[in-house]
Amino acid sequence: MSGPAETGPAETGSPETGRAIVVDRPGVHRLVSGPVPVPGPGEVRVRVAAAGICMSDREVYDGHRDAAYVRYPVTPGHEWSGTVDAVGEGVDARLTGRATVAEGFRYCATCARCRTGETSLCAAGYDETGFTVPGAFADHVVVPARLLHPLADDADLRAAALLEPAAVVAAAVRAGRPEPGERIAVVGAGTLGLLAVQLLAAFSPAELAVIEPRTERWLPATEFGATLTATPEDAKELRGRYDLVVETAGAPSTAASSCALARRGGRVVLTGMFAPGAAGIDPVPLTLNQLTVRSVFGAPSAAWAFAVRAFTAGLLAPAPLITHEFPLERYGEAVSLVGGGAPGTGKVLLRP
Repeated sequence: MSGPAETGPAETGSPETGRAIVVDRPGVHRLVSGPVPVPGPGEVRVRVAAAGICMSDREVYDGHRDAAYVRYPVTPGHEWSGTVDAVGEGVDARLTGRATVAEGFRYCATCARCRTGETSLCAAGYDETGFTVPGAFADHVVVPARLLHPLADDADLRAAALLEPAAVVAAAVRAGRPEPGERIAVVGAGTLGLLAVQLLAAFSPAELAVIEPRTERWLPATEFGATLTATPEDAKELRGRYDLVVETAGAPSTAASSCALARRGGRVVLTGMFAPGAAGIDPVPLTLNQLTVRSVFGAPSAAWAFAVRAFTAGLLAPAPLITHEFPLERYGEAVSLVGGGAPGTGKVLLRP
């Protein structure tokens, strides 16, 4: 396409109204209606197709999220997909109609961390869609256009709603540097764990183990490429075996037990969100075994690009992880399922 890209102002004067979930304070939410949001300069408005609910959203609702990482009242929703339906001033009008996902962190792009690509460590302070600014538990969400990751025209937007957790997993995989033929273990078989199995299987490991106490999660893990499944108790026999261990559970003991699974000189990546009081990592075997331990919180831009490429190439198949779908009106019921541990509950979606 030749010539300068056209840009357009946001749509104005539309009588259309939109709905959004607002959590006023822990345990109190309402469904509100009002004029659709208008994107400002450099922003786009996205019509939400699907939005996932994760434990972070449950923590927002229950009031268990650290006060530095939430701002009430808030419209949650950081895992989502949709279609651009309006652009603000200075934004390429050709984005209108594009299927897309978008990064959650509103990074500054100018600090030292951002300039080295570590956008999830932006020094300007924490700001994230669905936690400090309105998210996607709504008919529409407005985001900076620079955060978009457009998808193929035929992308499954229901499945694409899981690209945010997939980006976190991509960040962990990039940090873990898997190589073909290595022995790899994934601790936890929730959404993050099963997405990790899919990505890690693409590296042709000699062994891909999944450590998970809920045996009903073993079958999907093996379908996605796991070659061995075990309970945490049985996994004690596997200590010192793995080149790379990716921890996804965030349970009180899984940071320590993940380190125990690694061989001498092995690598451990922690992605679970640990609550205060979780067991610490013993520094003696950590030092003697010369382990490399990394942690992941969110995902930088490069990990998002990795996840979107893997999704487009068919290496990620998030759709089978979805077990429940609800309209916005049933948000209370939907959020109550998350973290309950009920058999058969995987990823829960809201479908505006």
